This record gives sequence, C-alpha cells and structure tokens, in this order.
Amino acid sequence: CAFCRSGRANLCDDRRVLGVSCGEYRRHGCFAEYVSVPARGVHRLPGDLPLEQAALIEPVSVAVHAVGRSGVTPTDTAVVVGAGMIGLLVVQALRAAGCRSVVAVDVDPAKLDWARRFGAAEAFAAGSAAAEVRRITEGRGADVALDCVGVSESLQTAVACVRKGGAVTLVGNITPSVGLPLQAVVASELTLVGTCASNGEYPRAIELMGRREIDVTPLISLVAPLAEGPSLFDRLYAREPGLMKVVLQP
Repeated sequence: CAFCRSGRANLCDDRRVLGVSCGEYRRHGCFAEYVSVPARGVHRLPGDLPLEQAALIEPVSVAVHAVGRSGVTPTDTAVVVGAGMIGLLVVQALRAAGCRSVVAVDVDPAKLDWARRFGAAEAFAAGSAAAEVRRITEGRGADVALDCVGVSESLQTAVACVRKGGAVTLVGNITPSVGLPLQAVVASELTLVGTCASNGEYPRAIELMGRREIDVTPLISLVAPLAEGPSLFDRLYAREPGLMKVVLQP
C-alpha cells in the first residue's frame, strides 16, 4: 500500500499484529507452539539478552517510536504523563535520546518512585504537575509532553505542562475519546502528535536493551508457565497491585 511504500508500515492498510485483540488487525498465534512470520519480522538477539527480557522488545519499540515522533532534542525538558510500564519505558527512551531533563507525572506515589529510579529528574503528582513544571522551568513550561495514559485528565495535564509552541505526543489510548482543552491548544499554538505502535525500531530497541540503556528487568513482575496464563490474565485485568508485566514460558 502507499503507506508501506513511503516507509510507514505501521499505518499499513492491511496491517496484521500477532496476538492483538483489535478486530481490524488481529492475527492469532502468539501462544502457539510454532508460528510463521515474515522474515522482516525476525531479529537476531544479543547472546546475553535473556528471552524473558527479549519478550519486552515490542513495548520498548513503542516507547522508542513515541520519543522519535515527539521531536525531542537534547536541550529540551520533557514531561511524561503516566508512569505505568509504557511511561517508564518512555522515560528511559528519552534519556537514551539525550533529553536534558525528564519529568514524570502520575497519581500514584509508588509509580513516581519508579520513574525516579529509571532516570526522571523530577516526579510530581498529577494535581500539582503543571504548577511544578512551570516552577522548575522558570515559568516557561516544558518543551514536549508525552501522554502515556489516554484519558481526558492526562491529556489536559500534558497540555497544561507545555510551553507556548510546544508539542504533546499522544501515546496511551485507554479511552477512544477524550476531552481536548481546545482553547489552550489553539492559543498556545501547540502541536499534537499521534504515535501508533512502532515502525522499524526493533533493532534500536534491541541495541538499547543490550547496552542496558533501557532496563526492563524491574518491570517483569512474574515469570510463569503458560498453563497459568488464564488466571494471570484475570489478575492483570483486575489491576492487581504490584503486577505490571507477566512473561509466560512455554
């Protein structure tokens, strides 16, 4: 299709993704013993990268792609709204990209502690984030913000944190529709950027993981046999505290 020919395969009109529940591009096979994939989707792993960590290459590539789409530069201050798994990977990807200062925002103090552990220079509660970001930037605001949640409140926080002429990258999409603070976007001439999955970032993700510039080990809450998969899906769906990422072994 035209998107594939232009180098934007993640927007392919006939996109298929193994194991994804979205009906429009679902393809079964992620828990099969064997599966056939295109050669372009196969990558060589460093010998010292455990398979349990390699299982997280896909979300790492999502974070790397989002940072690339954000247009962040080494002199920028970047705000990451939402310190869940993707948000924590985005914090690390921003640091790997050379971003000068990364600020994490969340409603959960424990997640803010995680963000500091992964390299956030500052971490603020969502309710006070905009004022705190203005304070540390001498009233200017951050250059970019990445919303890794995808609800009205997180988008509004991201918009409130950036400076005039800044950019907000939309990464998370928990809800299909959100309330956009249109006047703030228009009056400050903000740029809104969408980001979908990844587009050729697997080699970069593998490189960053191999060099430990992005560390996924602390994000793996549990490694369990495949037979426990159904019960673990239930626990994840129920948002069990402390359960972030589960790796199933065949």
